[in-house]
Amino acid sequence: DGFSSKTVGRRLASIKSFYKYLIKAEVVENNPSIYVKTPKSTKPLPNYIDEKMIDKLMNAPPNNNIGLRDRAILELFYSTGIRLSELININFRNIDFNNNLIKVLGKGNKERLIPVGDRAVKAIKNYLAKSSRSLKTADMDAPLFVNSRGERISQRTVQRSVNMYLRLVTEGEHLGPHTLRHSFATHLLDRGADLRAVKDLLGHSSLSSTQIYTHVQPERMKKIYKKAHPHGSN
Repeated sequence: DGFSSKTVGRRLASIKSFYKYLIKAEVVENNPSIYVKTPKSTKPLPNYIDEKMIDKLMNAPPNNNIGLRDRAILELFYSTGIRLSELININFRNIDFNNNLIKVLGKGNKERLIPVGDRAVKAIKNYLAKSSRSLKTADMDAPLFVNSRGERISQRTVQRSVNMYLRLVTEGEHLGPHTLRHSFATHLLDRGADLRAVKDLLGHSSLSSTQIYTHVQPERMKKIYKKAHPHGSN
């Protein structure tokens, strides 16, 4: 009692393997463990941060070249909910500043067009201006985000930078770019966004992958109750 389904499943697998060995060694004739069902593992709730923390996070990077790049990365992660692998592979040709859209290549080589918020667009423009790069003069196949040597930024660099800034504003565990993806989805749903629309924005192939974000927080539950129930408020 008190163990997670993952722990129980792992220990049960060890017991089953042990019984297989005993049968092979002719120590026992029957394997009672085959009648014990492995418990279904429960998916942990996504790790996200609230909107106040998001504001603090966006103000964390300094106003130098690297800081402006990092702020643009943070804003884009939160504004679009894209994956780390999708962000680092963005080229200039994938950006449409006129319509605030960005095209990314997701899992299974599936392209999707995602709206980008004004704050993220502004952060990207500030980053490009500071680094003396322009959408008008740039090679369209050049990477949007680069390192100090002008090369495409690596996943490791982005992961390390995002982790560092997140740790400045929260003490949570398992922090990283996925935290901003989770926050993006959670905040959209909290404000009434359609689940299927969020699924498409995230690039999920199945709605079941998106449903994990429908966890209801206590404060949100109270608001929904007060708004929806006839006797919910005075």
